[in-house]
Amino acid sequence: MTRPTGPWLLSGPHGAPGVRQPPHALGGPLPAAVLFDRDGTLVADVPYNGDPARVALMPGARKAVDAVRAAGIPVGVVTNQSGVARGLLRPRQVEDVRLRVEELLGPFAVWAVCPHGPGEGCGCRKPAPGLVLAACRRLAVPPERTVVIGDIGADMEAARAAGARGVLVPTAVTRPEEVTAADATAADLIEAVRLALDSAVPTQESR
Repeated sequence: MTRPTGPWLLSGPHGAPGVRQPPHALGGPLPAAVLFDRDGTLVADVPYNGDPARVALMPGARKAVDAVRAAGIPVGVVTNQSGVARGLLRPRQVEDVRLRVEELLGPFAVWAVCPHGPGEGCGCRKPAPGLVLAACRRLAVPPERTVVIGDIGADMEAARAAGARGVLVPTAVTRPEEVTAADATAADLIEAVRLALDSAVPTQESR
């Protein structure tokens, strides 16, 4: 059976707050959407985690996400979950972890999930742009008005390839060359959101 090449697009049981374009989406300094990486950015990176009990928030995650929502901007998650392709995660486990993240952080307007492995040649696995583009389509926002916040170079490359802006929040696993290559970096999630809400965050074209 041929594997699907597109991402899973998920949203909560109560709908997707913020899917409609906010008033500033077509103009003004604020971004039209902010997309967060999951593991290592919003929650601690537990490899191939399918256990909701092991979900732990990264420092400042709730405050950062709430700040974006308070600005009237839809928030989403873009995440690689190759454990599905590797047979280490079942779809139900991915969903259970997603629901736990939303218990801790509130509902996200969209989740774009890549279930494919590195060798499958899909267009959605970061650093490819597919997750970012799919999330933007679901939210009806232009990628160039979108900010992606993540902890590794693949997140930034996906943002760049999609035409979005990227803000890197380095952790212990972030390589020095990824920090050097990032268009913008922040010490923590709170600072990353401040940069995301600032029209001065550079794009690849403006560097």
